[in-house]
Amino acid sequence: MIRDFTFIDDISESLFRIIKKTATPDKYFDTNNPNPFKSCAPHRIFNIGNSKPISLMSYINAIEDCLGKKAKKEFLPLQLGDVPSTSSYCSELDSWIGFKPKTTVFEWFEQFVKWYINLYTI
Repeated sequence: MIRDFTFIDDISESLFRIIKKTATPDKYFDTNNPNPFKSCAPHRIFNIGNSKPISLMSYINAIEDCLGKKAKKEFLPLQLGDVPSTSSYCSELDSWIGFKPKTTVFEWFEQFVKWYINLYTI
């Protein structure tokens, strides 16, 4: 399975920039050939993501490396509603606010693991 993970700081930065910019209608919006990112109404829809999907096993291996422990894995078939792969498309976000998430999952693992251990270790 492949997933597109996004660092919370990148999501926060995106939202911070979005709320500072007023959405405007697209005066060239074509109802016969609509662009899903634009509208004749004053709103925008953005996909906020890293746009660098990785395999779920790479994700698990990175957590294992940070913890210095091997995970107990139980491999199951795809569950109802699961999809084999997800990825984000952030070109519209970047063109609207001049920013797109870029922190790789491997860059933020160490921070996350330290936070998690600190939170749950008393």
